[in-house]
Amino acid sequence: MPTTVRIGCASAFWGDTSTAAAQLVEGGKLDYLVFDYLAEITMSIMAGARMKDPQAGFAGDFIDVLTPLLPQLAEQNIRVISNAGGINPQACAAALQAACDKAGVALKIAVLLGDDLQPQLKQLSGITEMFSGAPLPPMCVSTNAYLGAPGIAEALRLGADIVITGRVVDSAVVSAALVHEFGWSWHDYDKLAQAALAGHIIECGAQCTGGNFTDWREVPDYEHIGFPIVEVSADGQFIVSKPEGSGGLVTPLTVGEQMLYEIGDPQAYLLPDVVCDFTEVKLQRQGKNAVHVQGAKGLPPSGKYKVSATYPDGFRCTASCLIAGIDAVEKAQRVSQSIIDKTSQMFSQRGWAPYSEINIELLGSEATYGPHGQRRDSREVVIKLAVRHPSKQALVLFSREIAQAATGMAPGLTGIVGGRPTVYPLIRLFSFLIDKSACTVQIDMAGQRYPCALPSLCALDSADLPLPHQPPKPQVRADASVALVKLAVARSGDKGNHSNIGVMPRKPEYLPWIAEALTPAVVVDWMSHVLDPIHGRVERWYLPGTHSLNFLLENALGGGGVASLRIDPQGKAFAQQLLEIQIPVPQSIAEQLD
Repeated sequence: MPTTVRIGCASAFWGDTSTAAAQLVEGGKLDYLVFDYLAEITMSIMAGARMKDPQAGFAGDFIDVLTPLLPQLAEQNIRVISNAGGINPQACAAALQAACDKAGVALKIAVLLGDDLQPQLKQLSGITEMFSGAPLPPMCVSTNAYLGAPGIAEALRLGADIVITGRVVDSAVVSAALVHEFGWSWHDYDKLAQAALAGHIIECGAQCTGGNFTDWREVPDYEHIGFPIVEVSADGQFIVSKPEGSGGLVTPLTVGEQMLYEIGDPQAYLLPDVVCDFTEVKLQRQGKNAVHVQGAKGLPPSGKYKVSATYPDGFRCTASCLIAGIDAVEKAQRVSQSIIDKTSQMFSQRGWAPYSEINIELLGSEATYGPHGQRRDSREVVIKLAVRHPSKQALVLFSREIAQAATGMAPGLTGIVGGRPTVYPLIRLFSFLIDKSACTVQIDMAGQRYPCALPSLCALDSADLPLPHQPPKPQVRADASVALVKLAVARSGDKGNHSNIGVMPRKPEYLPWIAEALTPAVVVDWMSHVLDPIHGRVERWYLPGTHSLNFLLENALGGGGVASLRIDPQGKAFAQQLLEIQIPVPQSIAEQLD
């Protein structure tokens, strides 16, 4: 058994840089190279691609990136795990096998099967959406369960050099390698929680090595930013680093931002193999660009998988054009509304239904800030006009009527960005839970199928669930105030239609003041322009190990992913907005920050 295992992550999403894999293979001294390509939005896009071409539906980037590295992977005995298979993992494996054959490199490729529930969807009964309780739509274009790590670990045990999966939880590509190498039990939940945390921290690639970091000015050499490596010990503790000489930055704050990213309840981060508690995790600097991580705890998982289905819900069209000059914001508002009013009248004359949804954003007027925007005097804005309708024909008419604004409406409109806008099917996400027994997990290797038995379940006693932690209260009176960004770093992201904002103080002593000011009610008020007026709400949790707060903004993304008409459908800018809120503090703290 090895003393440590080194795992590097070369992709955070479908479309990430093509340079990371070579950087890690050449300078990472790796045992494993992993790639994460899938998000809810990605599955929607892949489902649409497979509708047009039965051989599509996987991340072709994976083949392009891996092909030139195949000889080095074989020579260095670096094993590869990736969810690049999307909704068509066998087509992905076939493409990679062809690349191996052409390069003359003999690598054993395994495919994990069992996440695709589309063929048996009609046999499933009693399904309701896990958040809203809505019934299953009449037609879904993809239905995939989030599998865990056991199937990948079994493929590694069978001798696979490369494991390609469909939908698995993002961290499983790391957890499986660690369980396989160290021989951990599937009931050793604390180690599984540490493994999941290692996977979670590196699954978004450079987001833990300085990418998307609040203090972006401190991050050197974006052009050659280093991608992350975790070096994990047999007890589950690990060190986060990056290749020597690469750009970027690894500190407790860069790693902490990523730990809080998109986790929801940090005491109950639900995965198919373990329920994780990250509240007592400690992050310690271990020299330059290295952070030691320990303290994750685990509890038994449930007997269910989360399933993400995608379904069509009409059509969408987005038009963008620049308008410049005096009173650009007012001109843009009038032009936008005039286009909507004119086309709405044309729909009515033809007996068509009205728009299902309209979203007008004037980029450059601080539209994403809602009532907190301050730039009403901008002399150039981009009109972003997004609409939804049940009929493609109606949106084709809309797309043709945009151009008339250039000569028949306000001055300074300088053209439509990208030409005439295109009409696309609108794909929505439908999430539900299903018994694990509904999925038949198998490994396909060299044309042979191997079964994979799931670990036996330990019943989780509700008494074992930890009580929520309460943050400390300030001990002295506040008589000044500073912007949150001076006291903390923050990052935001999405899960379906919900957004997560993690806030990590720059110093532990700042936490009581931040917690006193940033109550859920205050965040609701500050972010009310993005929250659904009926179903929007905010939850907050405290993580004493890192003195951090985590917020979940439910129903805050206008449908989320490709279903949202907003310029920020994944809430990526939400943390930036929250960082401007004023936090009351003692004068002594305010003076330190001047």
